[in-house]
Amino acid sequence: MTAMDVAGILNYGLAKIADLVTKYVLAPVVSLRANPTVIEEINQDVAHVTGAVLKLDPSVDPKGNRVDGEIMYLNIVRIIEFFKKFLCFDNGSWMCCFGRLTWPRMSDMIISNFLAKVVPDDASKLAEFQEIRKLTIDFETALKKLNFIPPSDDNDAKLSKFADNVEVHFASRKKVQILARARNMLLQSNFSLPQNYTTRTSRVNKKELAENISNDVVLLFSSEKCVVSEAAKQLMELVHRTLKDVCLLPPKVGLEFYHTARNALLLYEAIIPVKLQRQLDSINQAAVLMHNDCLYLSQEILGLAFEYRPYFSSSVKEVAIFIDLAPKFQLMAEEVLQCQIQLVMSNLKQAIDGANGFHNTHQIKQFESAKFCIDQIAFIIEKVHIIWEPLLLPSVYQKIMMMILEAVFSRVAKEVLLLDDMAAEETLQLQRLIHLLFEHLSSLLESLLAVDEPQEALNDRDHFILSIRKLRKLAELLDMPLKSITAAWESGELVDCNFILSEVEDFIRAIFTDTPLRKECLFRIENSNIR
Repeated sequence: MTAMDVAGILNYGLAKIADLVTKYVLAPVVSLRANPTVIEEINQDVAHVTGAVLKLDPSVDPKGNRVDGEIMYLNIVRIIEFFKKFLCFDNGSWMCCFGRLTWPRMSDMIISNFLAKVVPDDASKLAEFQEIRKLTIDFETALKKLNFIPPSDDNDAKLSKFADNVEVHFASRKKVQILARARNMLLQSNFSLPQNYTTRTSRVNKKELAENISNDVVLLFSSEKCVVSEAAKQLMELVHRTLKDVCLLPPKVGLEFYHTARNALLLYEAIIPVKLQRQLDSINQAAVLMHNDCLYLSQEILGLAFEYRPYFSSSVKEVAIFIDLAPKFQLMAEEVLQCQIQLVMSNLKQAIDGANGFHNTHQIKQFESAKFCIDQIAFIIEKVHIIWEPLLLPSVYQKIMMMILEAVFSRVAKEVLLLDDMAAEETLQLQRLIHLLFEHLSSLLESLLAVDEPQEALNDRDHFILSIRKLRKLAELLDMPLKSITAAWESGELVDCNFILSEVEDFIRAIFTDTPLRKECLFRIENSNIR
């Protein structure tokens, strides 16, 4: 050792020794796989020379993989004492050199194999960690006395610093656990409900089944109920538990938990749209559940500040904010709903387009084609009704169903009114098709018209009713005498049904041949005070 020191290669020689000691001595001891014993013996070959052997016996630890900090620290101190006496011969500078080469890896092993594993999982156990903290400080103090760690350099007190920051490590571990739980919850979520939940028809059955569905929730700022996914409900429960902990924990830990709660909510935004990407491109239950989830989460988020903020520590209050997250979920809900509406509208447009403008329905082939389109329209609407009605908020369901039906009735009426020439038999077949459409949708229309709408929704309802009245009146006009049609215009009856002057005039020209009576009636209509 003296020769290497004089030659200036002591660092090189001790580095190799430190590497071997770390791998084959300290690593087993830190993990309690071995117990060290020191044996001093006389070397028989060289007279009066005392040698020493460091022996590692396999550990028979009844605690299995659990590391006992007190035993581990005592064993390491014994090993360091051995190397100080028999390797460095109590030379302080040599010992400092050996420690400088060994300590960084040894301290990392102790942190990863012991300290990091005993960081409490529960806030109530933080006080119990103080005993381990004391053992750790005593351990580093002993190493400083052995010159293994510089006594005046606090930068080498890695273990004490880790133990002193246990609250931060606790918060970090809990953050990982909470976010992992939220992520797994969302990835494994099943956006489906019992089959009988979406096949019922009566409101009585809906109410009875809702009582047995745990995912039926009341929105925080509304008296209405809707069904959400199990993932959304469990996620919100996890957020509530986390924020309750924020109210009880020290400020530093509480702040970390607050950010974790926010990040857990943002995981929904990151995971679910990707997970349901294929379902969102079709009309199905999963898309409606996602819409409901986003509405539910947006309202719950708005309530978090009122529920927890008064109990946060002052430092957490300074940064805690939730209101910025609510619009994200409100927007997601609206986007999903609009996408579903557009899909329905597109399917209905294709179905109506298939009727080829309802031309020549007096011909059997054309009538059957138009009848198939009417059946298809009814089927699409009934399918949407079965999926949406049990799941959506009643106000949302009623509004969009009225909007969709208004679009269908208006489009059918427009197609019929655009016909420029209709035979007598053709008008009867058109009337039959309109009656068939209303017959298919009679129960749905009855349920929608029976609901009392709030004041803000009356405008939508009025447009919806007008579209029904116009199509029904059009069916009547198809077999009404010319004079009766003229009288209906002059009395204002047709205007009340949302007909305009040009529509009535074109309709008369399409049905009735050019006669003096038709000219007279058109003149009366043109010169009436009704517009």
